[in-house]
Amino acid sequence: MIQRLTLYQDAIGTPITIFFDGGGAPAGTPGALSTPDVEVLYSRNGQTADDMIERAAHRFGPYGEVLAVTNDHAERDTVISMGGMASSCRNFIQTVENTLAEMADDIKHHNRQERHRFQRRN
Repeated sequence: MIQRLTLYQDAIGTPITIFFDGGGAPAGTPGALSTPDVEVLYSRNGQTADDMIERAAHRFGPYGEVLAVTNDHAERDTVISMGGMASSCRNFIQTVENTLAEMADDIKHHNRQERHRFQRRN
């Protein structure tokens, strides 16, 4: 999942933060898998990922659009009431897959053009 979101981030150029409930994270779960463009955070014991999402929506709202991806309807309503946007997981996965497919098509098209251009020169 994190690898797909990293590819998606490369395509859209917008930083992504992924929140996990850390109190319930299994033993051996890697700590920070973060990069400058994709941040991975786990909540502490006694804190939920929803708490962190709400805090991020409140803090980052003035700097641009905030999109929360969750199947929790109440959490989506909370983020929307804070001025953010929300999506179900299914809709977001479809958006990611469509974007990555378009990027792959663009790369294939570009490679064909370059191959054709190179062959014309020789």
